[in-house]
Amino acid sequence: MRAAWPTRRTALQSLGVALAAPAFAAFAQSSGKALNFLAVGDWGREGAFHQAEVAARMGETAAAVNARFVISVGDNFYEDGVAGVDDPQWKTSFDDVYSAPSLQVPWHVILGNHDYHGNAQAQIDYTARSRRWRLPARWRSLSETAPDGARVEFFLIDTSPFISSYYADGAKKVKVAGQDTAAQLAWLDAALGRSSADWKIVVGHHPIWPLRVDAAGEEGGAPKDMQAKVDPILRAHRVPLYLNGHDHDLQHVEKSGAHYVCTGAGSKTRKACEDDGGDFCSVESGFIACSVDRQSIRIVYRDYAGATLHVVEIPRGA
Repeated sequence: MRAAWPTRRTALQSLGVALAAPAFAAFAQSSGKALNFLAVGDWGREGAFHQAEVAARMGETAAAVNARFVISVGDNFYEDGVAGVDDPQWKTSFDDVYSAPSLQVPWHVILGNHDYHGNAQAQIDYTARSRRWRLPARWRSLSETAPDGARVEFFLIDTSPFISSYYADGAKKVKVAGQDTAAQLAWLDAALGRSSADWKIVVGHHPIWPLRVDAAGEEGGAPKDMQAKVDPILRAHRVPLYLNGHDHDLQHVEKSGAHYVCTGAGSKTRKACEDDGGDFCSVESGFIACSVDRQSIRIVYRDYAGATLHVVEIPRGA
């Protein structure tokens, strides 16, 4: 385990040092030619554990960069998803929390393992009731065009059915039984192959990297399953960016030119970062802001207090 980044950040704050404010200002000022969006995961706790503060900073950021949409990388409601389309958590953990005018844009949502504790189908059905909740199917793609003409295609996948440990009790807790994983993987491979987008971005709940060394449970097993089943497809199609949650932190890991970005800090975070082999990890609650144009993808990590923690730039053709 290591906690070097959060510890250093705390030390800097105690000295009154501002954390990379110019980096975010530059992001906002250069956003006219780019497709801008936010991404957050692991959030639904009725505003608790800094969820409300993260939402407030998201609202400010979305307004500053004119974010077109928000991506939710799963675990939308804790601890056990929702019971149905009339569950009060739709109001207390979503509408009442993400209430800023700038966040009344489409939310492109995927399911996490905690969503599968409850009624996952209800989260799909809620799409018909909400102006902004977009979860029409467990896996699908969507295309966007940046102001400078760059074409961006997102491939939103449902990773919980890929995790072998969830079937240990007959898939009764994480209710993934009956999902056709072979069909989903075949779809992802074919869809990536036929896409002519300038940028291909895959979004899933579970991490591919880091590979944590711990007990043989789900926390250690999930990356192994994802590396075996999903990562070869991403590599075959030279996908530059994979967005995920599940780990309750903010991370960046680069492997041979592919970037793995975790934005699982929408509310409660873990105590310390694992030894992930990456260049950045923080356990501050927060989210990411992304900017995509013909030349690059820029990712800015922001925390619940508004600090810019880290910036990643992925150049075209890298």
